[in-house]
Amino acid sequence: MTLEETLNGDLKNAMKNKDQAALRSIRAIKAAILLAKTDGSGNEITPEREIQILQKLVKQRSDSAEIYESNGRNDLATTEKEEIEIIKKYLPEQLEGEALEKILKEIIATTGAESAKDMGKVMGMANKQLAGKADGKSISVIVKKLLS
Repeated sequence: MTLEETLNGDLKNAMKNKDQAALRSIRAIKAAILLAKTDGSGNEITPEREIQILQKLVKQRSDSAEIYESNGRNDLATTEKEEIEIIKKYLPEQLEGEALEKILKEIIATTGAESAKDMGKVMGMANKQLAGKADGKSISVIVKKLLS
């Protein structure tokens, strides 16, 4: 079953259950995919591209939630966090902690990186290999720690 088929089924369930957070989130995903399909680039929407779109939506909402919290708008931050949780359900399981660190150590060994100067090489390879499995921020933090 494709992501769009899953989304359509989940949208129907959210409508039946009157789940406003799920409705907002699923509609946002569908809108982002539609926008990507009609952006004029001619690029096909592959599963990898779908994951990138979902990650972008999660990042946008995380950034918004941080801004809302810093400005004392916890009501809006809560809305963003609800949407993040729903969007994350459509992403593959994320690697964290020791599992992510182990993979990054292997990438560092493969690239022959020795210092922070080589971070670009490691990040490029890591982002390709871990696309959809880990967010760039956590990859970056661990790579910096391992190379310093």
